[in-house]
Amino acid sequence: MGHAGMAATAVRYLRSVGAPTAAGPAEALPRPHLRAVGDDERAPVDPGEFRRVLGGFASGVTVITAPAADGEASPAGFACQSFSSLSLDPPLVVFMVGRTSTTWPRIARAGVFCVNVLTARQAELCRGFAVSGGEKFAGVDHEPAPFSGSPRLAGAAAWIDCAIHAVHTGGDHLIVVGRVGALGTGDHEAAPLLFHKGRFL
Repeated sequence: MGHAGMAATAVRYLRSVGAPTAAGPAEALPRPHLRAVGDDERAPVDPGEFRRVLGGFASGVTVITAPAADGEASPAGFACQSFSSLSLDPPLVVFMVGRTSTTWPRIARAGVFCVNVLTARQAELCRGFAVSGGEKFAGVDHEPAPFSGSPRLAGAAAWIDCAIHAVHTGGDHLIVVGRVGALGTGDHEAAPLLFHKGRFL
């Protein structure tokens, strides 16, 4: 599938789940075409070795949140270390989420999200958002972000408030591009929360 086809894919996906698309010239992408990976396409890399070697790359840690969609009792959120800035003009960021995530469909339905960049003091908070299911926001201090209404977590080093701009396929993950509507810093003097070789630093 070419770049144009993948772009068309994300918008269709967003529309299929009833998510609003971002305002402006950016066209939402259609639903990605999913197919099985043939044995002849698989790289001769052991998954455990892949994880071990890539674990040597230290990454920051975020919590991606979204407001409760219609009929939902609570907001959505999950811990995410696969986050990066993408473009300055227009202002875009990107995060990756597993296709099997139960939180991602809720974020897709909302059509918006907020990236909360965590500090070293928020490791326990991160662990709470790293588990599947449960009431992740119980006892968590937060307020609505100004652009999307997504939960903005108290004490975070920074927050980036976005509308979903595009969704691309990436193996067993989805690549979610967000167009930034608002952003700011919180406790930006605090040391960042880092993940390295399977543990927090």
